[in-house]
Amino acid sequence: MIIKRLDKLMAKSFAGPFVVTFAIAIFVLMMQVLWVYLDDIAGKGLGFFTVLELMAYKCVGLVPLALPLALLISSVMVLGGMAEHYELSSFKSAGTSLLRVMRPLILFGIISAGVSFACADYVIPAANLQFGARMYDIQQKKPTLSMEPGVFNDDFSQSSIRLGKRSENGRDIADILIYDHTKASTGDLGQIVAKTGEMYSENDGSFFVMKLYDGYQYSERKNTGKNRSSLPFVRTRFDSYTKVFDLSEFKLGKTNETLFRTNRSMLATWQLQEGVDSIDIDIAVRKQTISNHVVNYLPLARKDTTVYREKFAPQFESPDEDDAEARTRIEGDSTAATSSIKDIVDQPATSSQTQRQLPQVATRVNKTPSNIVRIENAPTTKPKNATKSKDEKRAEVTFRQTEAKRRSLENPLVQYGKDWPGVSSIMDSLEKTAFTRVINRARSAARSITSQAQSTQRILPGVRESRVKHIYDMHMKYSLSLVCIIFIFIGAPMGAIVRKGGFGYPILVSIIFFVIFIILTIFCRKLAESFVVNGAFAGWLPCIILFPVSLYITSRALKDAKLVSTDGITRLFSWAKGRVKKQEEPGDGAQVQ
Repeated sequence: MIIKRLDKLMAKSFAGPFVVTFAIAIFVLMMQVLWVYLDDIAGKGLGFFTVLELMAYKCVGLVPLALPLALLISSVMVLGGMAEHYELSSFKSAGTSLLRVMRPLILFGIISAGVSFACADYVIPAANLQFGARMYDIQQKKPTLSMEPGVFNDDFSQSSIRLGKRSENGRDIADILIYDHTKASTGDLGQIVAKTGEMYSENDGSFFVMKLYDGYQYSERKNTGKNRSSLPFVRTRFDSYTKVFDLSEFKLGKTNETLFRTNRSMLATWQLQEGVDSIDIDIAVRKQTISNHVVNYLPLARKDTTVYREKFAPQFESPDEDDAEARTRIEGDSTAATSSIKDIVDQPATSSQTQRQLPQVATRVNKTPSNIVRIENAPTTKPKNATKSKDEKRAEVTFRQTEAKRRSLENPLVQYGKDWPGVSSIMDSLEKTAFTRVINRARSAARSITSQAQSTQRILPGVRESRVKHIYDMHMKYSLSLVCIIFIFIGAPMGAIVRKGGFGYPILVSIIFFVIFIILTIFCRKLAESFVVNGAFAGWLPCIILFPVSLYITSRALKDAKLVSTDGITRLFSWAKGRVKKQEEPGDGAQVQ
């Protein structure tokens, strides 16, 4: 029964301050957000319910930050008030430990951690989606139309209006000047001047109408064409003229929400993980693309045929076809180049034309000699139970080497081959047109490879940064949930150590730790985006730093000790002071003698 009463007492004592501090934290964080979006909201003529809707969406997004702060402040207040009124000392004297007193608070922290994660993973993505869509509509909306006398109004995209006077009823106007720029692209400039008029809205505010009386309309055309002939300056007088303006651009529209679904703040953890996997595939595809682009200019190299997505899958023929033909289609230029070399080698080397081609053929053959010459070595099989002496084995190896050398020397490529003359000599042997064509193709290939590599080099850092941000945001959802429990083990022991209730000391102590947590969060985000640390480690680093701090503070509170003990420093000063006195005593005794 005593245990149940203690739990009820702690729950009642904690619930009130928690609700109040949570509301205060939401309000303070909301004011910070409103200052950011104040320029976008002010002067747009938004209704009360529209602003209230935006605030409601944003309040949901602030819950994971407000919960840890509320838990920290309320735990310091409750335990500090109990310690100040010696209630905590009474519990300890009755044999109840501090951890037993904190048990209802720890349960509150665990429940808050679950609520924080559920809100961050399910509710906040939908709320951020609605907030982002509505805020985009507000940013695109023009400010409320305002017609002040003596001031040019440029709210309309292609007109500038100035009113000389405006009556109290807001309808009658006088001394009107309108600059019309609807035909400015063709060089036509228009101007309307009227002595009196009236303005009003039509069709439920869809159109703004200005009915002008007793005025002139001027039109000046720009000289165009080859002759630059002058065009007449046109002046038209009117008794009544009506000009209609469309007010659709001043109304708040509604954008399709699906356009914002790919933003990181609007994704759940499983969607963020899918985004990371998709980004990894994008990086691999980009690397494969640049690799295969280089292979296009190297016929003997093989392309990377790894399939990452269906749309990148290469089309292969059925395996029932002839293997040689299928291999030819897959390998492409490399197989074609090899077969052409083999055809040249098989021809009799009798003509002078073949002898002129031999240096080029020999150069290619050195890369793939197994496709051109097959040296028939001695049979590798030997009868069973056959034994040979060392001399016989040595003689056999020598015979094989000699036979291989002889057959190699008899090959036409070796008999008619010459030393490699170099690329410059081959280029010099070409005609001028062929030489120019080869040079241009080489430059084009080098330029294409370089531009493709530079483009990939510019894009990949941004893609990798997006991947790190996805990983960081995913792990921050878990980190913000865990910090609710950590702040219970920081706030409750700090209240027992400080022994002050109310809002003064608890808020001061709580703000210090909360600001440290926010600074660590921002610092770790920058480290992750700079590729200094891993995104997952950066998301957990604030909890990793604060967890030992919470253990230290809890251990000090369990021992009823101060947060920072100065006994060691005091003993050090006392020891130093005693040493100084001992050194001064002999000198004083000598003076006495």
